[in-house]
Order: sequence, then C-alpha cells, then structure tokens
Amino acid sequence: MSFVSVLPDLLATAASDVTGIGSSIQAANLAAALPTTTVTAAGADEVSAAIAALFGGHAQQYQQLSAQVAGLHQRFVQALTAAGNSYAAAETTNVEQVLLTAVNTRSVALTGRALIGNGADARAPGGDGGAGGWLYGNGGAGAAGATGQAGGNGGAAGLIGNGGPGGSGGIGAAGGNGGAGGWFYGNGGGGGIGGAGTNNTSIGGNGGGGGTGGAGGAGGIFGAGGLGGDGGAGGHAGQLGGVGGSGGTAGAGGNAGCLGTGGAGGNGGLGGTGTTGGTGGTAGNGGVGGNIYGNGGAGGLGGHGGGGFSGGNGGLGGHGGAAGLVGAGGAGGSGGDASGVLLPANLGGAGGSGGPGGMLYGNGGNGGSGGTATVFGGHGGQAGNGGSARFIGIGGAGGDGGIGMAGGNGGEGGQLFGNGGAGGRGGSGLAAFSLFGHDSPAVEPGQGGSGGNAYLFGNGGAGGTGGTGWAGANAHDASASLPNSQTGTDAGPTGTRDNPYADYNGFTGQAGGTGASGATGQDGGAGGSGGAVYSQSGNPSGGRGGDGGAAGAGGANGGSGGAGGDAGATSDGLLDTVWGGNGGNGANGSAPGGSGGNGGAGGSASGDGSESFAGSGGTGGTGGVGNSPAGLGGTGGAGGHGGHAGMLIGNGGAGGAGGQGGLGGAGAQGGSGGIGGDGGAANAGGFGAVAGSGGDGGGGGYGGAGGTGGNGGVGGNGGAGGHLIGTGGAGGDGGVGGIGGHGGNGGNGGNGGNGGNAYDPETSTGGNGGDGGDGGQGGQSGRGGAGGSSGGAGGSGGFIGWPGHSGNAGAGGTGGEGGAGGTRGTGGAPGEANGGSIDHVPGSAGEDGNPGGDGGTGRHG
Repeated sequence: MSFVSVLPDLLATAASDVTGIGSSIQAANLAAALPTTTVTAAGADEVSAAIAALFGGHAQQYQQLSAQVAGLHQRFVQALTAAGNSYAAAETTNVEQVLLTAVNTRSVALTGRALIGNGADARAPGGDGGAGGWLYGNGGAGAAGATGQAGGNGGAAGLIGNGGPGGSGGIGAAGGNGGAGGWFYGNGGGGGIGGAGTNNTSIGGNGGGGGTGGAGGAGGIFGAGGLGGDGGAGGHAGQLGGVGGSGGTAGAGGNAGCLGTGGAGGNGGLGGTGTTGGTGGTAGNGGVGGNIYGNGGAGGLGGHGGGGFSGGNGGLGGHGGAAGLVGAGGAGGSGGDASGVLLPANLGGAGGSGGPGGMLYGNGGNGGSGGTATVFGGHGGQAGNGGSARFIGIGGAGGDGGIGMAGGNGGEGGQLFGNGGAGGRGGSGLAAFSLFGHDSPAVEPGQGGSGGNAYLFGNGGAGGTGGTGWAGANAHDASASLPNSQTGTDAGPTGTRDNPYADYNGFTGQAGGTGASGATGQDGGAGGSGGAVYSQSGNPSGGRGGDGGAAGAGGANGGSGGAGGDAGATSDGLLDTVWGGNGGNGANGSAPGGSGGNGGAGGSASGDGSESFAGSGGTGGTGGVGNSPAGLGGTGGAGGHGGHAGMLIGNGGAGGAGGQGGLGGAGAQGGSGGIGGDGGAANAGGFGAVAGSGGDGGGGGYGGAGGTGGNGGVGGNGGAGGHLIGTGGAGGDGGVGGIGGHGGNGGNGGNGGNGGNAYDPETSTGGNGGDGGDGGQGGQSGRGGAGGSSGGAGGSGGFIGWPGHSGNAGAGGTGGEGGAGGTRGTGGAPGEANGGSIDHVPGSAGEDGNPGGDGGTGRHG
C-alpha cells in the first residue's frame, strides 16, 4: 500500500506561484497583441497586402488560443487552492474531534456527563432523556411509557441549551416532565401528554381515567418556560350503565428565568363517553414570567365533559401566570363545556383567573370565560376574574359567564396609575322545561361583572352587561292523541230496493244517533247514518244523519256528521214524492286549534214514477280558536357596577347595561273549518228530480295571541369619581325589553260541499254547491316587554367634579307581528242536471268564503 504525504502550506505556495506565472504570460500576450495583429503592408501592391494579412491572421489566432490557455490556467489554480483548503479542514476537524473526545472522556469519567454535546434520547419505554453537555448541548427526549407506565422525563441542558421534551404516558399513566433549559441560556422542555384512559367493553363497566400531563421545564436566565403537557382523554365506558373516565389533569407551564415568557399550561383531557359522561380534566396553570422581564404564561383550556345520558361536567380552566418585574399577566383559560343528551345535572367548567401584571409595570391578564352547558337546564361555568395590575398598568377584563352565571369582575388598576378592567358579560338565562317526568327549573340570567377599581390615578372599569333572558315557549297547536269517542248509532233501513216496505200513509226513516262527546284531548265521535227507506208508495223520507259529537277540551277535533238516509219508491206510487235525508252537521273544534268536523253527505232520492228531492249535505264545524297561552320571555340580568376611580384623580367607571329581555312565544294557530257535506243525488222516472245542495264549509278558528316579551334588566350603578378630581361614572341603562311573540295564524275555512247530480227524462234540477267557510282571523301579536325598570345610579363626583348621570330606563320591546289571516274556503262545485226533455237546470256553484283578516301588531313595551 502506498501513502501520499501532503502539506496544505506547500499546496498554497504552489497555487500562488502558478498564479504569478499566469499573470506574466498574460502580460506578455497583451504586449505582443497590438504590433502583431495590426501589421502594415510594405508596399501598395497586392503581394505586400497579402503578406501583411497572413501575419495578422496568425497573430489573432494566437490571441484566441492564449485566452483559452489562460482560462485553463485559472481553473488549475482553483483546483490547487481547493485541495489545500480541503486538507487543512480535514486536519482541523480531526484535531477538534480528537481534542473534544479527550475532554469529554475525562469529563464523563469525573462527573458522568459530557462537557459539550446533546444528551441522548431515551430508547427504553419510560426512560429519561440524557443530560446535555456542561457547557453546551440540548437535553435528550424522554421515551413514551408502556401500558400503565409513566413517560420519561426530558433531559436537562447545561450552561447553554434547551431542555428535552418529556415522553408521553402509557395508558392511564402520567406524561414525563420537560427538562430544564440551560441555566444561562435556553428554553425549558415541554411536558409529555398524559396517557388515554382504558376503554371498557363490558356491560356496565366504567372507563379508565386519563393520565396527568407532565409539567413544562424551567427556562434559564435567558429563556422561556416549557409548555405544560395536555391531560389524557378519559376512557369510554361500556354499554348499559357505565361511567366514562375522567379526563386527566394537565401539566403546569414552566417558569421563566430572568428574561423570558412563562410557559403556557396544558389543556385538560376530554371526559370519556358513557351512560354518565366523565368529567373533563382540569387545565394547567401558566408559568411565571421572567424575574426582570417577561409575560406570564396563559392558562390552559379545561377539558370538555364526556357525552352520555347524563353529561359530564366541564373541566376547570387554568389560571394565567404572574409576570415578574415588567410584563403582562397571562390570560386565564376558558372552562370546558359540559355535554350530554337528556338529564340536566351538568355544569360547565369555571374559567381561570388572569395573572397579575408586573410588580413595576404591566397589565393584568384577562379572565377566562365559563364553559357552556350543552344540555337543557344545565348551568354554565363561572367566569374568571381579570388579573390586577400591581404598580402601573391596566387591570385585566373579566371573562364572560356561562349560562346563568355572573360575568367575571375586572382586575384592579395599578396602585400608582392605571384603569380598572372591564367586567365580563353575564350568562344568558334558560327557560324551565319538563322531560320524561324530570322537571328542570328556569335558570335566571347572570349579572354582569363589576368593573375594577383604580387606586390613585386612573378610571374605574366599566361594568359588564347583564345576561339575556330566555325566550318564551311557543303555544302548542292542537295535538290530540287519544282515540275518537264512540260513533253515534246508525239507524236501520226500512225495506230494501228488492223488497220495499208497503205503507200508503208515508214513512220517515229513523234519524242517526249523535256522536259521543270527547273527553279532554279526545275527538268527538262521528254521527250515525240516517235510516234508509224503500217504499211502494206514501211519500217516503230518508232519515237525517246524526250530528258529530262535541270535541273534548284541549284542542281536539269535532266529530263528523253522519250521512243522510237514502229514500226510494216503486212504480206503485206514481203521484208520490220521495225525500232523501239531510246529512248531519259537523261539530266545532275546541281550543286551541282543533279542527271542525266535516258535514255529512245528503241522502239520495229515487222513484220510478215519483218526484224526487235529494237531501242536502250537512254544514262543516267551525275550527277552534288558537288561544293556548304563549310563554312570556324571561327578564334580562342586571348590569354590573362600574369601578371606583383613583383616590386622587380619575373618573368612575360606567355601570353595565341591563340584559335584554327574552322573546315572547308565538301564538297557536287556529283550527281549520270542516268540509261541508256533498248533496245527495236525485233520480226520478216521472215528474222531476231535484238534487240536494252541498253543505256550507265551516269557518276557520281565530289564531292565538303571541306572548309578551320579557322585561329588560336593571342597569348597574356607576362608580365613584376620584376624591380630589373626577366625575362619577354614568349609571348603566336598563336593558331593552324583549320583542313580543308573533300572533298565531288564523285557521283555514272549510270547503263547501259539492251539489248533487239530478236525472229525469222530463225535468231535472242540479244541486247548488255549498258556500266555502270564512278564514279565521289572525291572532294578535304579543306586547313588547317592558324596558329595564330603572337605569343605574350615577356615581358620586370628587371634590372637583360632578356626579355621574343616572342611567336611562330601558327601551320597551317592539311588539310582535300579527298572525296572518286564514285562507278562505272554496265554494262547492254545482250539481249536474241530466235528461230533462222539458226542462233541466244545472245547480249553482257555491261562493268562496271570505279570507280571514291579519292580526294587529302588538303594542310597544
């Protein structure tokens, strides 16, 4: 094997010498270019000119070749220079590695830790990351834990470097903590995520709880704190009765050193699903900001409750971290939302409070909002208060309250100078309800949060707005679910067509029985059919149909009328008159919004040699009035009080406006009128046939009135002005009244019955169609809610200043829109007249009913 020995200095010297040679050659070529490329001819003859051109051409070709050689020479110099640099770098690297290995070997032997270099990442499950070098190097990452095993902690850095991240926890186990950053410079490592809880597949089994998230590592003198790890999600429960696992608690954010931001807290784990949902995990608090300069870390978000028949509660939001000397406090995290399907025993998580501002200068952090309850009747979470400033700075704003909860209070202003923070908005109210025998009371809207106070110089914070009242329930239209009452007795026939009854003095069929009246919520029974009569002579008349039974209370439908009895005569009665029975009338519907019963059809009349008059159809019943009471809107919440001004100079904070009243419920729709019965058919073989007229349609019911809008809330009081100079805060205005509910639509009028058809060889007259029913009048709309009874009182003024104006009473709510009138019923079709060699007159069509008028607009509150 052969070896080549190279000295980088010799290569550098050779490159320099070659460069000098190239420069000399280039200078000689430039000196020879002008006299050789421009040769003057010796004479004026052609031979002299040709010799001069020949020498000049050779000189130009030489200059072109010289340029190419110069480029080659330059590349050769570059190659020599690069080779020298490469050999020099290789020798330097080898020397550094040799020196570093020698130094680290001695450091590891003495202290168990390298001097320079990154810590090793853990390989074994749940192992801790290695520490970084004493002088320079990042910490190694912790390994994820096996089933039920906690995650490994991240390795710490030395003088300069970032801490290693913690490993994730195994199932149901905690995550590892983040490693600390370098004590001089470096950020802390993030905490590991908690392991998810065990899912239970057995019947009635509970889900396992989620693991706790790891804490963020602390930062160095110049460095931020690490992020807190999120809590693990709760495990899902088995079917039929299991409880979902609780979400894991999140890790806190790491504290910063002297200059740096505190780490944000982790988010709480989600609750597991089950028949009873698991509670959401608590969020981690934000880390403290740098001792000299740096903002506090933000609090994490609370975990959402698990879904289920009974929902899980939301987790608590994390508190914001405090600032050091100069810096803003961290914002509080929002509470987790509660969830579920039916039962209302769930609460949203409370929001975290904002962190205090810096000791010298800095604003307080804003408070977190309360979590929302997603099930009927559940309460939202309590809002977090705003963080206070400490010496100079503005207080943080309070968070908004969840359903039924007060808004958070604003933070205090700085003790020397600074305004107080604004109060948060109160949560909305929720109406009472009943479900599956479980009664849930109404949830009153929350009051607005109070504004923060100032100390020496500064204005007080404004109070928060009160929560909005609930919307009133809509009135229910008719929804009878009980079976119909008993049908009236049908009258039996007298004779048949094939075996008519012989009675020369005339015979009238028996009337049908009236339908039975309905109990509460029960439809009236249908009337019985009139008896049929078939006679050889004696002016037979069919029986009248029975009337429909009365509707039961509570929006039931009226009973339908029975059909009139048929009548017929044989050829023996040549001079007799045959009368078909009239149909029974339909009964009226009951309030709210029951439909009227349909009228019964008229009986037919037929005779071989007689004059025949068919029965008329019965009148349809009138629809019920939609007078079910619509719900009133809820009263809005009170506004928050304004903060007091500074003791020396400043204006008081304005009081918060009262909450808006809820909307009034919509009125019920009026019932539809019944359809009129069709007229009977007439068929005569002798003197004439007159068909029966159709019955008139029933009128539509009136629409119900809309509910009154809710009253506006009371305005908050204004804050006091400064003791020396300042104006008192204005009182908050009363809340605006809720809008009145819309009136119910009028019921539709019933259609008139169709006229009967007539047939006679000589004279025939068709029946007239029944008139359509009138549409129902639209309901009156609800009155607007009253404005807030009074505005808040104005704050007192200072020694030099004026008291604040009292708030105005709230404006009344706008009246709702009146209900639309019902559609008019259509008149019945005319009956046809057939045959009639002497005369035939078709019936007239029934007239359409009148449309119902619209309801009036409700009054202003």
